[in-house]
Amino acid sequence: MTAKIIDGKKTAQKILDELKKKVEKLEVKPSLAVIIVGENPASKIYVKNKVKKASEIGFNSVLKELKEDTTKEELLSVLKKLNNDKNINGILLQLPLPKHLNKEDFLDEILPIKDVDGFNTHNAGKLFKGEIPYAIPCTPKGIITLLKEEKIPLEGKAVLVIGRSNIVGKPIAALLLKENATVIQAHSKTKNLSELTKLADIIVSATGNPNTVIGENIKEGAILIDVGIIRGEDAKLRGDIDFNSCVEKASYITPVPGGVGPMTIANLMINTYDLFKLQQEAKE
Repeated sequence: MTAKIIDGKKTAQKILDELKKKVEKLEVKPSLAVIIVGENPASKIYVKNKVKKASEIGFNSVLKELKEDTTKEELLSVLKKLNNDKNINGILLQLPLPKHLNKEDFLDEILPIKDVDGFNTHNAGKLFKGEIPYAIPCTPKGIITLLKEEKIPLEGKAVLVIGRSNIVGKPIAALLLKENATVIQAHSKTKNLSELTKLADIIVSATGNPNTVIGENIKEGAILIDVGIIRGEDAKLRGDIDFNSCVEKASYITPVPGGVGPMTIANLMINTYDLFKLQQEAKE
């Protein structure tokens, strides 16, 4: 068996093309505000790509670049101004923040209806209660989209989620439960992880550690979703899952790069558009 490669880049482009057509018909365009604090090189690249993609779709975008030594009060002031700006529909605070700033002090300061990442307590709480939040975190939303695009049934499947972050691990588990999958959540303290990977019909790995999943420890025909992004000493990007040892045994696998990553930005754009529509309806 050779796994089918799940092409996230292709699916993301399809989503963005459809979205661009919708935006072209709008008199007023959605607006996304992106805030970056400090000089993290990876964050700068991510932010650049997000702003660029927003412009390509036809959104208005506002980039707020704050210094490394920005204080808590200064960042809260920026968030307050964006919350009060009726022309801004989505607010994204790029993570991680500098060490002296605790992200939890700021995510809940973003209005839930402008929380384009879906990270604040209101939206996360709605998701975990099985209700519909204003926005669903972009990467988990993208994973579900990819699985459905491939017509992979989720109901009753044994799904192992490796990782328990608020950004990926916990929300993807909640979304999979909503699809009636049987979810096992593993993490850094899990013992005998290989025993769990051998049982899983579907594995979603989001640890940032290479070789978290290897071919000898997966079930024949398993479906593998790799959320990890690691740059090796050779400067090449790789994921949590050892692609070469798994591709001949799995039935589906996402590559790194070109798998889940493009879907994250695509769903950021979808979330921005959806929040814009909700805010427009509230004005009527």
